[in-house]
Amino acid sequence: MPKKVDHEARRQEISEALWRIASTRGLDGASLRDVAAEADISLGRLQHYFRTRDEMLLFALRHINQLAARRIRERIEALTEEPTPREVLRACLSGMLPLDGKSRTGLLVGAAYYSRAVHDETLRAEARDGIPQLRAFFADQLRLAAERGELPPERATEDEAMLLISVADGLASYVLLDVHAPEAALRLLDLHLANLFGTGEVGETEKRGEAGEPGESARFGVTSGVTSRLTPRLAPEEAPAPPSPASDRPEPAADRA
Repeated sequence: MPKKVDHEARRQEISEALWRIASTRGLDGASLRDVAAEADISLGRLQHYFRTRDEMLLFALRHINQLAARRIRERIEALTEEPTPREVLRACLSGMLPLDGKSRTGLLVGAAYYSRAVHDETLRAEARDGIPQLRAFFADQLRLAAERGELPPERATEDEAMLLISVADGLASYVLLDVHAPEAALRLLDLHLANLFGTGEVGETEKRGEAGEPGESARFGVTSGVTSRLTPRLAPEEAPAPPSPASDRPEPAADRA
């Protein structure tokens, strides 16, 4: 009896091969043939799942965002008590930072997509369209904090929400460029939150490192249970580790050509 093939799983395996290429040399040089070789399948088998390079790129982007969505949801739901708006914001924002090797690889993949999206309308729309919803989610958290007396009301705006996104994005870029160490970037993020919330110093949650420990970094995702307004963006947490020598790779799927 023929073995049933999980086509979705095969597409995800091909996506992960593409991510390994993107994390080391970007996407511009990643042809279908290159990805097939990285995935250890024939070009014909790859084209059974993706007819064009653009179709493969878009699927891989959406898959990597889904992984980030799941991880950020798990991080917020794992908080021992109902999280405060500040804790939710920190969990999301610290997840944008490359605090360890895995999240750094994820951000490198995201940077590869970003550089291509500037000139690719389909990828640009996929990356861009989540930002207004993310800004609205952050603004909702700021307004909730103001209602609870935890934030000056005049700071609970969409402009402040956009500044939070921009601060985290900028810090992440500087870590990738080795301008800041990961720990320094996290300290600066905590300083910004302390100034925003009017505490004048880093709060106890940040001192303990809760909701932002290295190794649990995530990008963005739909945080069901907290809100459905937070949508995926480019760089994920659950990106693959950097590629290992071919001899160290797992055995290829049984249905490969």
